[in-house]
Amino acid sequence: MARIAGVDLPRNKRGVIGLTYIYGIGRSTAAKILAQAEIEEDLKVQEWTDEHVRVISGIIQGQLKVEGELRSEVQLNIKRLMDIASYRGLRHRKGLPVNGQRTKTNARTRKGKRKTVANKKKVTK
Repeated sequence: MARIAGVDLPRNKRGVIGLTYIYGIGRSTAAKILAQAEIEEDLKVQEWTDEHVRVISGIIQGQLKVEGELRSEVQLNIKRLMDIASYRGLRHRKGLPVNGQRTKTNARTRKGKRKTVANKKKVTK
C-alpha cells in the first residue's frame, strides 16, 4: 500500500490518477511529478516499488504544499478576506457564490437547501 503525505493511494488506479487523491495535486501536477521521478504514468500504484514511492514522496514534500498545510493556508486566506471586509470576504461570510456566478437560479451548493417563502393570500370580498 502506497502512503504519501498521509493519504493511502488506491492500489488499482494508474499512477497519475492515484496521486490526485492527495489534496492539492491535480492531473497536470501528478503528471509533472511522475515525469520528474521518471515513472510511467500508465504504471499502476500497486506496481510501484518502495524506491518509486520514496522518490515521489521526496518530490512532493520538497516542492509542494499539500494536505493539512495547504488547507490551513486556504482557510487563512479566506479569513483574511473576511477580516478586511472585501467584496469576496463578504460573499464568503454570507455563504453566497464568490466569483460572480448567478444566484437567481442555481447556486444551491453555496446557498443550501431551498427555503420556500409563501405568498400572501388574497383577501376575498
